[in-house]
Amino acid sequence: MTESCSPLAASEPPVAPEPPAEGACCGSGCEPCVWDVYQGELAEYRRALALWQAEQELSGG
Repeated sequence: MTESCSPLAASEPPVAPEPPAEGACCGSGCEPCVWDVYQGELAEYRRALALWQAEQELSGG
Protein backbone atom coordinates (compact mmCIF):
# COMPACT_ATOMS: atom_id res chain seq x y z
CA MET A 1 0.00 0.00 0.00
CA THR A 2 1.34 3.45 -0.86
CA GLU A 3 1.29 6.39 1.49
CA SER A 4 -1.36 8.21 -0.55
CA CYS A 5 -3.71 5.22 -0.14
CA SER A 6 -3.15 4.86 3.58
CA PRO A 7 -5.94 6.11 5.85
CA LEU A 8 -3.28 7.74 8.02
CA ALA A 9 -1.82 9.68 5.09
CA ALA A 10 -4.65 12.22 5.18
CA SER A 11 -4.56 12.66 8.96
CA GLU A 12 -0.81 13.08 9.33
CA PRO A 13 0.98 16.14 7.96
CA PRO A 14 3.92 15.61 5.63
CA VAL A 15 7.35 15.54 7.23
CA ALA A 16 9.82 18.27 6.29
CA PRO A 17 13.04 17.11 4.67
CA GLU A 18 16.24 17.28 6.67
CA PRO A 19 18.75 19.85 5.40
CA PRO A 20 22.12 18.53 4.30
CA ALA A 21 24.59 17.96 7.11
CA GLU A 22 27.15 20.66 7.73
CA GLY A 23 30.01 20.05 5.34
CA ALA A 24 27.93 17.89 2.97
CA CYS A 25 28.43 20.44 0.18
CA CYS A 26 31.94 20.21 -1.18
CA GLY A 27 31.72 23.62 -2.89
CA SER A 28 33.00 22.32 -6.22
CA GLY A 29 29.83 22.97 -8.20
CA CYS A 30 28.41 19.45 -8.32
CA GLU A 31 25.31 19.04 -10.46
CA PRO A 32 23.08 18.59 -8.64
CA CYS A 33 24.48 19.97 -5.42
CA VAL A 34 23.16 18.55 -2.16
CA TRP A 35 21.55 21.96 -1.63
CA ASP A 36 19.78 21.72 -5.02
CA VAL A 37 18.38 18.34 -4.02
CA TYR A 38 17.29 19.73 -0.66
CA GLN A 39 15.59 22.73 -2.29
CA GLY A 40 13.64 20.36 -4.56
CA GLU A 41 12.60 18.23 -1.60
CA LEU A 42 11.62 21.37 0.32
CA ALA A 43 9.47 22.62 -2.57
CA GLU A 44 7.71 19.25 -2.77
CA TYR A 45 7.18 19.29 1.01
CA ARG A 46 5.65 22.76 0.84
CA ARG A 47 3.27 21.65 -1.95
CA ALA A 48 2.29 18.56 0.04
CA LEU A 49 1.82 20.61 3.21
CA ALA A 50 -0.43 23.12 1.43
CA LEU A 51 -2.51 20.26 0.02
CA TRP A 52 -2.71 18.59 3.43
CA GLN A 53 -3.76 21.87 5.07
CA ALA A 54 -6.47 22.42 2.43
CA GLU A 55 -7.75 18.88 2.97
CA GLN A 56 -7.82 19.46 6.72
CA GLU A 57 -9.87 22.64 6.28
CA LEU A 58 -12.34 20.87 3.98
CA SER A 59 -12.75 17.94 6.34
CA GLY A 60 -13.06 20.15 9.40
CA GLY A 61 -9.83 18.76 10.86
